Amino acid sequence: MTLYVLLGPTAVGKTEFALQMAEKLGSPILNCDSRQMYRGMEIGTASPTEEQQRRVKHYFVGTLDIGTYYSAAQYEQDVLALISELSSTHQSLLLSGGSMMYLDAVCNGIDDIPTVDAEVRETLRQRLLSGEIDEMRSELHLLDPDYYLSADTRNPKRVVHALEVCYTTGRPYSSFLTQERKPRPFSIVKIGLRRERQDLFDRINRRVDTMMEEGLLDEARRLYPLRHENALNTVGYKELFRYLDGEWTLPFAIEKIKKNTRDYAKKQMTWFAHDTSIQWIELRVES
Repeated sequence: MTLYVLLGPTAVGKTEFALQMAEKLGSPILNCDSRQMYRGMEIGTASPTEEQQRRVKHYFVGTLDIGTYYSAAQYEQDVLALISELSSTHQSLLLSGGSMMYLDAVCNGIDDIPTVDAEVRETLRQRLLSGEIDEMRSELHLLDPDYYLSADTRNPKRVVHALEVCYTTGRPYSSFLTQERKPRPFSIVKIGLRRERQDLFDRINRRVDTMMEEGLLDEARRLYPLRHENALNTVGYKELFRYLDGEWTLPFAIEKIKKNTRDYAKKQMTWFAHDTSIQWIELRVES
């Protein structure tokens, strides 16, 4: 069985390409966009529409509640179980998305991190909400200096997760990170989509404008009471939450969404550039 992995930066054009590719393969689409897995975020995550989901069956779209904790490790388990189930009826399957850690988890495996104690997770979450991130960074430096020196400690999620493991297990988080590639019972073919940078950035800007026209602000307003959930700590929502908090004007928030989305796309391309197994397809500006 062959797993085709379609990847690329946000707004490059994966959705339509994946639909056409899935139809040719006779395969469903296994979504690998971590935010599209949550219900209620359809506009801000550019989730496949109902019509597109009728056209090709999708898995891992709108299956989680906003407050549900879900990780790349859990995704790895769920996708491998589904692939095993579908391999009896499909010679080829298509996985499509741009969430870097989730793609890596399926293709290479993720380290076996122990399950975090629920009480520990909630305690650290409350501390983060209380603004104790600097103290938590100091604790991580003390408990796991190796990880502290290598990790992006500006990212609160990285700091909190490492501390969760430290406090649950009594061991440094870095002691669980072996980075050994795990064998897979199927072949993997990676296909990447990319565009000239200015074309990609123009598409991002236009897509943000389209999202606003489709009701992204109303979607953000509806989700505002849940704004502290990790699923909503993502581009599009966090900027509009600052508008709803009265910190920013709406035009400024929209421009920040565009800029932060462009920055995320650059981060994705840097990540993908290190993978020499990707077969790249250059997409052109539509006439």
